[in-house]
Amino acid sequence: MTQPIDIAIVGATGSVGETLVQILEELDFPVGTLHLLASMESAGSSVMFAGRKLRVREVDSFDFAQVRLAFFAAGPAVSRSFAEKARQAGCSVIDLSGGLDQALALVPEANGEQLAQQPLPVLLASPSAAAVALAVALAPLKGLLDIERVQVMACLAVSSQGREAVSELARQTAELLNARPLEPRFFDRQMAFNLLGRVGGADEQGHTALERRLVGELRVLLGMPALKVSVSCVQVPVFFGDSVSVALQSRRAVDLAAVNAALEAAESVELVEPDDYPTPVGDAVGQDVVYVGRVRHGIDEDEQLNLWLTTDNLRKGAALNAVQVARLLIKHMA
Repeated sequence: MTQPIDIAIVGATGSVGETLVQILEELDFPVGTLHLLASMESAGSSVMFAGRKLRVREVDSFDFAQVRLAFFAAGPAVSRSFAEKARQAGCSVIDLSGGLDQALALVPEANGEQLAQQPLPVLLASPSAAAVALAVALAPLKGLLDIERVQVMACLAVSSQGREAVSELARQTAELLNARPLEPRFFDRQMAFNLLGRVGGADEQGHTALERRLVGELRVLLGMPALKVSVSCVQVPVFFGDSVSVALQSRRAVDLAAVNAALEAAESVELVEPDDYPTPVGDAVGQDVVYVGRVRHGIDEDEQLNLWLTTDNLRKGAALNAVQVARLLIKHMA
């Protein structure tokens, strides 16, 4: 029987932090004492866990020597300020912010075996939600395809930017439906009933930090450091649930029957019937799998494989993947 371990969640009052608390309880994770931490502004509030109200405390004054595992679900700056301190105090870290370049990115279905090589305490990263979805769907295909290039169009829900972005989309939608003047606040322009062709600022080459992060994460998760990857991230007027259009270029013809069989058998993948396709609202939200549909060749190329993926970005794409990594970590600790 697994012994309970004491855990901290940094960013416990945010969307991902609250989902982490929920999933730890749903999965009956072996939690000893759960410490909920946040910024000074959020400290003092309460979050329900296992039938009890737990008070949220300030992260600045917390002694990480009290816990063996900490989830960091706040922003990158918080992770950079406290994660290494936590590790030096003997606490392993699972970061969800993308702020720790030195942390090993893990998706258990894709590269979970790499954890066994890491000394404890360890810095780990749960990747971006789109990278999790891609890794879950593509890892089962590595042995079937001689992948040369991957092209990705990631359609990201506004919840990927936090609760304030969700509120902004709701407010904009209400204003437009009631014929009131629209004043963008969180986003720099209209988000409701619109698409934003860039998520975050761009560098001199025109790429955003999120796009570069996704490229790096996918190479690590698939164990293909030289893989050619092109990514465009688009903000879409959806509250929850990311969707990804992906095209893989293989050096040889793709066997669609073998691809479908591999996806059908893959862990955490739900393959949709050929005459159907998955959507965030109708399928993915609230679920713990990556839905895959529209499996097909390129129009003129049997060497190309096209897929459509959708998943709950807060659950499978963030909190659930982090908890699954934590499960592997507990085995590693034993």
